[in-house]
Amino acid sequence: MEKSGLILVNLGSPDAPTPGAVRKYLFEFLHDKRVIETTRWIWCPILHGVILRVRPARSAKAYKKIWHMFDGRDGDEAPLVRITRAQAQGVQDILGETVEVDVAMRYGNPSIGHVMANMEKKGITRIAVLPLYPQYAGATTASVYDGFHKAMKKARNVPTLRFVRDYHTHADYIELLAQSVETNLAATENKPEVILASFHGMPQSYIDKGDPYAEECARTVDLLRQRLSMDDSQLRLTFQSRFGPKAWLQPYTDKVLEALPAEGVKSVAVITPGFAADCLETLEEINMEARESFEEAGGTHFGYIPCLNSSPGHVTFLSELAKDQLLSGWL
Repeated sequence: MEKSGLILVNLGSPDAPTPGAVRKYLFEFLHDKRVIETTRWIWCPILHGVILRVRPARSAKAYKKIWHMFDGRDGDEAPLVRITRAQAQGVQDILGETVEVDVAMRYGNPSIGHVMANMEKKGITRIAVLPLYPQYAGATTASVYDGFHKAMKKARNVPTLRFVRDYHTHADYIELLAQSVETNLAATENKPEVILASFHGMPQSYIDKGDPYAEECARTVDLLRQRLSMDDSQLRLTFQSRFGPKAWLQPYTDKVLEALPAEGVKSVAVITPGFAADCLETLEEINMEARESFEEAGGTHFGYIPCLNSSPGHVTFLSELAKDQLLSGWL
């Protein structure tokens, strides 16, 4: 039988925790019109005149804090990339030799173009793409579509492509999240009074223009509440990682954490259901910065619930998702 390809795609990371590598990564990431919709006449002077001069050094320090995480040793790649590779290896082991499983990053390395070229060299003309974003957004999943279009723009022999749009309500995904919460609570002596489900933020203007991201995040949390028998005071939806002066999706994770101790809530846990793999936004922004903010505000116990990462259940779920929605008829 003809061999098929399966590519797991995530956002990406710099090649190294250095200002130069971060600057190169941010240049590609922040030039994407899906990510920053501001007119280029306004945005480019800000990006090149301010952000790419200031932010790389600060972000490099943050990356250095987490670079060794995931497998307990220093590595040549960021945790996000290494975790995605581990996910792909697990999926490869399950699907077997009839499928070539690989990893691509929307920004940085390994690039979509590089992975597509490798597939072409191996004679693979049927490629399934699984963006590791449970909730659809123009700045994430749609940008992956753009990345594959760009990679094939000059190709003579374009392969058959299939994409997964989202899986934010998939029963097995919700079950894995619920089990993750339950496992964490069972291992914790100081049970959290409140759990925050923190998602990556997005400018409110993008939602106002029709992006379904906020609605899909809310739907995921609603289903998780039902599965855990919790209400919206016990499991709260928040958004993180905003920047710039414009309004972003609210409530903001950091502001909620800073306010909770004054409300009498001294013990919290945070889960990040929009991230398929731990990365800078979870390991540093949540488990370090947010933890510190909560404790400085008077909180006494902060728990971080890791992403599903390359756990056996998650790898099995990704394999079944690929078989059901992407590889049907090809295997």
